[in-house]
Amino acid sequence: MTSQLVRRLSYAATGRQRSRRVVVTGMGLITCLGVGTDHVWPRLLAGECGITALDAEKYNNIPCKVAGVVPRGPEPGQLNLDDHTSRAERRIMSLGSCYALVAASEALRQAHWSPKTEEEKCRSGVAVGMGMVDLDEIVETGTALLGKVGYRKVNPYFIPHILVNMAAGHISLKYGLKGVNHAVSTACATGVHAIGDASRFIAHGDVDVMVCGGAEAAVTPLGVAGFARMRALVTTFNDRPKEACRPFDRERDGFVMAEGAGVLVLEELEHALARKADIYGEILGYGLSGDANHVSAPTADGDGAYRCMSAALRDAGVNICDLGYINAHATSTPLGDEAESKAIARLLGPCNSDVYVSSTKGAVGHLLGASGSVETIFTVMACKTALVPPTINCHNPDTRLGLNYVQNSAEAWRSKDIVRRVALTNSFGFGGTNACLCIGSYS
Repeated sequence: MTSQLVRRLSYAATGRQRSRRVVVTGMGLITCLGVGTDHVWPRLLAGECGITALDAEKYNNIPCKVAGVVPRGPEPGQLNLDDHTSRAERRIMSLGSCYALVAASEALRQAHWSPKTEEEKCRSGVAVGMGMVDLDEIVETGTALLGKVGYRKVNPYFIPHILVNMAAGHISLKYGLKGVNHAVSTACATGVHAIGDASRFIAHGDVDVMVCGGAEAAVTPLGVAGFARMRALVTTFNDRPKEACRPFDRERDGFVMAEGAGVLVLEELEHALARKADIYGEILGYGLSGDANHVSAPTADGDGAYRCMSAALRDAGVNICDLGYINAHATSTPLGDEAESKAIARLLGPCNSDVYVSSTKGAVGHLLGASGSVETIFTVMACKTALVPPTINCHNPDTRLGLNYVQNSAEAWRSKDIVRRVALTNSFGFGGTNACLCIGSYS
């Protein structure tokens, strides 16, 4: 019996559920700032913005005309789907699944993980979710079904296109991952819930490796129109798209929709060390909570966010005084940013001025179901590099809470603990669902 198998059996027998440390060994990014972690991260630190105008005729009657769209083309940092998938493959996949597959490819390549043996495949799993399904597919299919030709025009792959678990399914199929096959759909908290669930699958001994995160491709006329009718989207900066998303700023007017994917490879520490994998960070804790308040609005005092962050720190066994950075959910909405700021101030107490707080949505917009996983990657990189990404377009914060907002320019992380930098990343979704991860630099 192998020593690895003995360890697994001992975990099951003794119930030592949190004895397995979970580390990050690979990361893949697709955002409006570009494709690839090595391309996106420097641009984020430089304060660049990927949000652009929606100038196509199909958006003419919609009041919001800005979004974060993945750049397409053959140049470095652009996405050319022909380099990653065939036309035949794309016929059976939604665009969101394609994004997930490309991000997973980068993450697995960076992790140097390609399971070969049956045991390796069975000990590797997937947890990738989406916030919304392919809305264009639904519109086009519904229109076709109501037309003269009707039923015969319905794509045989219509159902697989609109199932939220198919991104995970396609990753599993391509790489032969036979362990946990899991999909999360919790609105804008999807990415963090997927990563948190994946970390627990590893910590509890179900698998040794997880490919996890979120993907989204909802920048469509129906998607933009739906959020605009809710008065959730920005409308006052249509002529200045790069200034449209302004978390914490007093001129914030609503969020900016964006698309893309963030996928990580998580791994049990000993498994990663045994194969000499590069380790980028560690998942220390995971917290969840519910607002039970409103279909789309948090409580004004941010109580759900506070309880969620507290739970993540408690799960990690981290003292509040050891926390150095919070990657906020802050989407640039008047109520949401203020409520989260109140929750952060309540959490930090006298440490308010010491802990860096920033929202990276000013640069990449709100990727909905993918936002949490993209921001988790940013948080891992902040812990690893000791550089805190900025909140761009934040010129006059109006929360009046004395928080240490990182405004417009990246800052060097002056850590009180030179052994390990510790951060939180928040994601909150419609329906009052909240998720938070506690992340640390690896030591």
